[in-house]
Amino acid sequence: MNNHIAVLAIGFLAQGFFSARILVQWILSERARHVLSPSIFWVLSLAGAYLLCLYGWLRDDFAIVLGQFISYYIYLWNLNMKDVWRHIFWPLRAVLLLTPVVAIGFVMGNAGEFAARFLRNDDVPLWLLLFGSAGQVLFTLRFVYQWIYSNHKGESQLPAGFWIISLIGSLSIVTYGCIRLDPVLIVGQSFGVVSYVRNLCILKNEKKALEQQTDVRQD
Repeated sequence: MNNHIAVLAIGFLAQGFFSARILVQWILSERARHVLSPSIFWVLSLAGAYLLCLYGWLRDDFAIVLGQFISYYIYLWNLNMKDVWRHIFWPLRAVLLLTPVVAIGFVMGNAGEFAARFLRNDDVPLWLLLFGSAGQVLFTLRFVYQWIYSNHKGESQLPAGFWIISLIGSLSIVTYGCIRLDPVLIVGQSFGVVSYVRNLCILKNEKKALEQQTDVRQD
């Protein structure tokens, strides 16, 4: 019972970081009337990913672990683009860089045990594992899209496509969480849906304002 509570605490703390990143980004964007990509968004993302990956590992939930692994180094890339990475104490940078590598090495060295724990989990039937993994991958692909877009633009940005993918992926994860009766996923993702929609509204208003300015100049 105590272990279960501790695991849930880790999961809720991770979602707390994720919710905080969305809230801060939302507030700053509302003030600027422009969708921003603040440095704190990526710091909180990294902290949340680290803890949620640990939560997924402790819950033997491959879908959660997979989702965090995909986006992990993209968070680091954005921190580097924001000129934050080099200011982090170097031993911590080493830990952050090497943790996924060590984890993958552990999995490869214990492939049989890993498959038994994660891929043949009686609590998560294969169809649900595939559904949950697809939702996590879709949700995480928003950061792949963000990375490609930002790399092309030469600066860290959060474009409309990022929020559209976020919304679709989040709804998929909420469904998965409801089926698994996972309060961490349900609560964490439900909060984000409102922010994703609002960021799309801000981008739409911003585009409309730019179009009106263009029309005025042409007149």
